[in-house]
Amino acid sequence: MKPEDLSIDFEEGGILTTKQMDKVILSKGAWTTILFRYQDWDGASESYGEDKYTIRRYQKRNGEYAQRSKFNITNAKQAGMIVEALQKWIGEQ
Repeated sequence: MKPEDLSIDFEEGGILTTKQMDKVILSKGAWTTILFRYQDWDGASESYGEDKYTIRRYQKRNGEYAQRSKFNITNAKQAGMIVEALQKWIGEQ
């Protein structure tokens, strides 16, 4: 298995309840970090919700990846705040 093969798609009861929209591999190696863009299924409205984002860290052992940590970014506003802060800090360097 390669980092490119990792996905957060999740199906339950025949419904794709977590749908991966995109991903960016931030680092590879024994520890791999991936930023995912995804949507969750809303059973009440029978549609997918707004885009969400998650950063996940995987540890590779014996050729297999195991998720070790994650940080969920729950909406575009929070994502924008993170981007703003990072751009400010990077600009200060």
